[in-house]
Amino acid sequence: MSNDKEHKTGANKKNDDTQQAVSARLDPKVVSSRLTPNPLSEFSMDKDELRLALVTAQFALRATRQQTPPPTNNPTGLLVLVNGMEQAGKGSSVKQLRQWVDPRLLKVEATIGYPPLAYQPIWQAHTKAMPRHGDVMVYFGNWYADLIHNVMRMIQEASADRASGQQELPTADWQLYLTEQLAELQTFEQDLRANHTKVLKCWFHIDAETLKERLNDDTADPQYLYQIDWCDEQVLEQFNLIAATILREQGDWVIIDGNDKSQAQISFCHEVLHAIQAALASSEVPIEENSDNVSASNIAASTFVAAEVPKALTDIKDHDLDKSDYKEELAEKQAEFAKLIRARGGRHVVFAFEGMDAAGKGGSIKRMVAPLDPREYQIYNIGAPMLYELQHPYLWRFWTRLPNEQTDRISRIAIFDRTWYGRVLVERVEALAGPADWQRAYGEINRFEADLQAAGTLVIKYWLAIDKDEQLERFEARRETPHKKFKLTDDDWRNREKWSDYVQAAADMLAHTDTEHAPWCIVATNDKRRARLDVLDHAIAQLKAYK
Repeated sequence: MSNDKEHKTGANKKNDDTQQAVSARLDPKVVSSRLTPNPLSEFSMDKDELRLALVTAQFALRATRQQTPPPTNNPTGLLVLVNGMEQAGKGSSVKQLRQWVDPRLLKVEATIGYPPLAYQPIWQAHTKAMPRHGDVMVYFGNWYADLIHNVMRMIQEASADRASGQQELPTADWQLYLTEQLAELQTFEQDLRANHTKVLKCWFHIDAETLKERLNDDTADPQYLYQIDWCDEQVLEQFNLIAATILREQGDWVIIDGNDKSQAQISFCHEVLHAIQAALASSEVPIEENSDNVSASNIAASTFVAAEVPKALTDIKDHDLDKSDYKEELAEKQAEFAKLIRARGGRHVVFAFEGMDAAGKGGSIKRMVAPLDPREYQIYNIGAPMLYELQHPYLWRFWTRLPNEQTDRISRIAIFDRTWYGRVLVERVEALAGPADWQRAYGEINRFEADLQAAGTLVIKYWLAIDKDEQLERFEARRETPHKKFKLTDDDWRNREKWSDYVQAAADMLAHTDTEHAPWCIVATNDKRRARLDVLDHAIAQLKAYK
């Protein structure tokens, strides 16, 4: 009996010690320390501590996405870009990370690099792989694989031309292309970060001798990244030249030494931990302790200078176009529009329609597509974002609807009834976005449209304006017309009370986003027929200018 009693006492003591150890690990102060950014963690954490800190941070990041109870942080995601030399430990490092976190919540995507697709920015093909806010996603290759693959191809083609005497100096072309693309990607990534998708960029590197040894070992190799021959010394030299340019011109890469794979795994996991911790810290919602505190949004609102409202938004013309004349003109313009659309050679075209409620956007779109085959275009009627769309940067739902060479559909024309300008219109007026967010959006939108234009996409934007009395007449007509009743909502009536706010928001939008690469066309008339003809006239002029 004595031995049994001693055994039970010892077991109880062991259980107590275990519970105390677990309690200590779950102590709020201890948990908080795991979420606090510490650049020196690699020097103070053992593997067990690193593993616990990673999974703690992973679930804290996921909690920013929860709906109830409301999170204390803004929803935030982390995109980890993995690039670098072949056989440098990229795969084994991500494998180790997945072993130490909850693997169900770590998304992994991979690409090996393909030539950029026609008429679209180099980042566009990858936007569907973006992580939701609250997720961590590791992306092998990504847009940098496409960039490196294309630059390597340009170098090799230029070298072949030079060898045959067709070209004297091939270097400048690929270097200029690389520099331009790096600048474009840098601003794209900055916009991701500003919209709660943090980006960690890890570049794995090894020396030439280590690469040679690993390529000749008995371990099976995955399909080579960038689709290049790593055994070719000249190719390796070209790759290292490109790599040096990327790392020199973009200072936000973390270089990981892959000569020791075990150490590379630890270093990579620490970098991911730091990135999650930094994402959590940057996404914290500031708490105003007293009424004297001024938030960033209040500062932005107080420093923003409203644009003068142009007369085109207030002095609306009352045309009275004869119906028979209208039909004749419409048929002529539709025929010319269809002819130009089909002669554009596959070029992507994006039509963006904005305007006051009942200004005629739907009617203009209907007449625009009437002479086209329905397979030639896609129409997107944009309303309030779905929950999964809110869990991405606000432009994401438009990136994923752009004409895309990767799809099997033949359409390369996208028509948007309401657009990305909702951020600076309805979201601004209805306070769905803070002043800092909608004011920053002007620059983000301009960069987005500039990237499209630089890739060869034609962006045609319309603002349709009517006066307030005309809007009321159209609302009442809709209410009395059975097949148009569905167009009228309670929000439409309520928005009339904020007419002047919407006009001011439109004026600011036009002032900040009327650019050379994507100018606005203001169609200001109370006559629906005239508006439809003006829309077609502008589209015809734009298509002719870019033939």
